[in-house]
Amino acid sequence: MKIVNTVNEVREQVRAWRKEGLSVGLVPTMGYLHEGHKSLIDRSVSENDRTVVSVFVNPIQFGPGEDLESYPRDMDRDAAVCETAGADLIFHPEPSEMYHEGFSTFVDMDTLTGGLCGKTRPIHFRGVCTVVSKLFHIVTPDRAYFGQKDAQQLAVIRHMVEDLSFGIEIVGCPIVREEDGLAKSSRNTYLNEEERKAALVLSRSLNIGKELFENGEREAGKLKDAIVEEVQKEPRAKIDYVEIVDWKNLEPVEKLDREVLVAMAVYIGKTRLIDNMLLHLTEA
Repeated sequence: MKIVNTVNEVREQVRAWRKEGLSVGLVPTMGYLHEGHKSLIDRSVSENDRTVVSVFVNPIQFGPGEDLESYPRDMDRDAAVCETAGADLIFHPEPSEMYHEGFSTFVDMDTLTGGLCGKTRPIHFRGVCTVVSKLFHIVTPDRAYFGQKDAQQLAVIRHMVEDLSFGIEIVGCPIVREEDGLAKSSRNTYLNEEERKAALVLSRSLNIGKELFENGEREAGKLKDAIVEEVQKEPRAKIDYVEIVDWKNLEPVEKLDREVLVAMAVYIGKTRLIDNMLLHLTEA
């Protein structure tokens, strides 16, 4: 496995692979890799001849007052995870390599980004779309792998790829959780012991909504109310949002008569955590 820091090194390696007729998968990450990231790498390794993992804390997707400087970083650990999973190349650029002096071109969209996380993080998805577009141009993968935990991001990337004709297959992968149900996240490291226990309210409240749905409840408002009520029982939790939206267009729904995304963002202390689940009717 190689670790490279420049765009030219990535392109040179990918060109060599292409000459051999090899397929290429890409796993974009911001590093501090955990089992969720490893599941993406595992999937890419199983479906492609070669796998590139990008490790880059993207500064342009962080707003003022967010955790850009404190975001956890550990390149040695990340390299060990990638090597164990069978990745072939890590692209670990400096911000100056991705955004040269005078950089002024961005990728944005008018749909899918205004609600959910985009409501309180207005520049976030412009930064995500821009950096992912650059990675797609640099690596030119056949497939790229994203986790469903960042469900809005997954929907946005799929829409961008279709709109801009990238010709890349976007593969969504299931949420990986701790044994007690907490969704794996690099930001979980911010939580102290009491906050870590309190964070279980996210998955617990989603499970309450899922149980209502499985018992026949089809009113989105009633599911949302039950989820909110459960979160509010936890004194360390402060809701950013709880929403139930159409999985295709991320617009709010009143009836659960199609595939929907139940998504939430909750502050546990100062740490903002997200979680979600997909619900859809199954034919009898």
